[in-house]
Amino acid sequence: MHYFVEITDTFGGEANYSWVTRHKVKASSVRGALIRINRDSGLGFHSVGCDRFDSRSGATCAFINEWDDREHGDYSRVSEHLA
Repeated sequence: MHYFVEITDTFGGEANYSWVTRHKVKASSVRGALIRINRDSGLGFHSVGCDRFDSRSGATCAFINEWDDREHGDYSRVSEHLA
């Protein structure tokens, strides 16, 4: 299974999207995708509810959802190095 991961900056505790990276991650679960993102980024994301995960510093956050070609296939520059 693949997951769509967006990592962006935060401002005032909210996702800011002044920059964003998008990734296609191969994992068996959301937790597995989170483990891969943590290992590869070193940012130490943890769940804060729903589909949002904040880094240890709080300066970045990530959103993890199941990959859907119809929804995510049209994004340009999706990194698939984690797939």
